[in-house]
Amino acid sequence: MIRIRRPKWVRKIGCLGVLGVVALGAVGGLGMLDMEANQGSDPVTVPVGTVVGVPQRMMDAYVRAVAAMPTLSPSCKGLDWQLLAALAQVESTQAAGHTIADDGMISPPIVGPILDGSGAGGNTTPVRDTDGGKWDGNSTYDAAVGPLQFLPSTFAGYADKVRPGGGANPNNIDDEAMAAALYLCGNGRDLTDPSQLNAAIYQYNASMAYVDEVLHWRQQFASLGTSTGGGGPVSERVQRVIDAARSQTGVPYSWGGGNEQGKSTGVCCSEGGQDGRLVVGFDCSGLMLYSFAQVGVHLPRVAADQANVGTRIPASAGVSALQPGDMVFFGNSRGIYHVGLYIGGGRMINAPKPGDSVKEAAVWPYDYAGGARVLS
Repeated sequence: MIRIRRPKWVRKIGCLGVLGVVALGAVGGLGMLDMEANQGSDPVTVPVGTVVGVPQRMMDAYVRAVAAMPTLSPSCKGLDWQLLAALAQVESTQAAGHTIADDGMISPPIVGPILDGSGAGGNTTPVRDTDGGKWDGNSTYDAAVGPLQFLPSTFAGYADKVRPGGGANPNNIDDEAMAAALYLCGNGRDLTDPSQLNAAIYQYNASMAYVDEVLHWRQQFASLGTSTGGGGPVSERVQRVIDAARSQTGVPYSWGGGNEQGKSTGVCCSEGGQDGRLVVGFDCSGLMLYSFAQVGVHLPRVAADQANVGTRIPASAGVSALQPGDMVFFGNSRGIYHVGLYIGGGRMINAPKPGDSVKEAAVWPYDYAGGARVLS
């Protein structure tokens, strides 16, 4: 399969005293994450819960595709949902910015750069049209399509197996997840064998950097696990902390901003160049300072120090070990660079980065570094 590479985007985030620059999918920086890939797991018994960073409808498709392989590719061993999720993370960030309907259709369709040899998406070899523009809207050249970015010609080779009655669509997550599973399984690969696993991913995109990136995300998803609920009832103090953080929704991010009294101007300057002295708001640790101060808990100023308060929850325990009211941390080889307030169901309230504002979001599926429980 001829694949394309999108330029990586860099998210500049962090708190005062920690300059965190994270390239999504970057390899390395995992020393604090005690993780092992879930190789060889039984696909039928994988729980379908809320997986941090993966839309539920996408997760359903990955598990169904893996469960179908004993029938569709009986000699294939070791395929797991984490590998399919990792590919979708690298290729489309789990169809970010698109709607996934109950029937699996993704809208608007995901179409990569037109592969006309101009260098778009890193491709310099023209790929002539094979689908009459049906999937990519171009009848001269092809483009990769769908959340797992198949070329139309490659997807067509699996269409009959994916939907024997016809109608397979690369922008349907069920169809494309099934096609990706078949593609990775090949003629009966043993994906518990690292060399065969690497070869399967390399076939998807002939780049060892790509292989490392996918394996990194596979490890991340294996370590995060599932969170199946909202966390149940919470104490009055925990609810006050959550309410305090939520009350600041929409307040701008300010580098070094925020204190126990509320939002404030910050300091100069973030790695991305924001002068916090010009913005009234919160950075990530400033939001924690304010929220916990409402119940008489006085935290250190920076996220790295806040991680040492209370009872530490290791990253290896997964997000499912967190309870509402816990602080949730993110870090890399440089240390802890971000903190949010866990509110249950795999979600947190946080001040993400310069140019953004306090918001509720899914716990990030990268650089997860565990949590800290200050209140019970």
